[in-house]
Amino acid sequence: MKKLLGTILFIAAMAAYSNGLHAQSNEQRMTREQLAETQARHIADELAMDDATSEKFVATYCQFQKELWQLGPRQKGHRPQTEAETKEAINEHFEHSQKILDLRKKYYAIYSEFLTQKQIQKVYETERDIMKHLRNRAPMRPGKRP
Repeated sequence: MKKLLGTILFIAAMAAYSNGLHAQSNEQRMTREQLAETQARHIADELAMDDATSEKFVATYCQFQKELWQLGPRQKGHRPQTEAETKEAINEHFEHSQKILDLRKKYYAIYSEFLTQKQIQKVYETERDIMKHLRNRAPMRPGKRP
């Protein structure tokens, strides 16, 4: 009887523990909007911006990220087989890259209204470092090279 009671208590404790872990992992998962704001605030702190500039930067950076997300990810999929399919895939890649470049130029002009050129360069460097850090933390997916 004691063994049965002990087993039941152990199972109940494990269930409570696993539910706690599940709830905790859901609480820790950020939306991409929250992640963008966190990144923007980190960059603003790195550049030691004053409060007004920091708020303007955070709002602008988050808007940039939203527009970037609207472009969607780069097209992946099956490998083109024919010359025509390969040409089309390359041109689609060029078009997507051009849209990203146009967006970066647009926001460069906006940043230039309230940041110095050195600050803008530091924004780009810090953003690159953050993305590199996040990429290195991401778990490897099957079929991906390190």
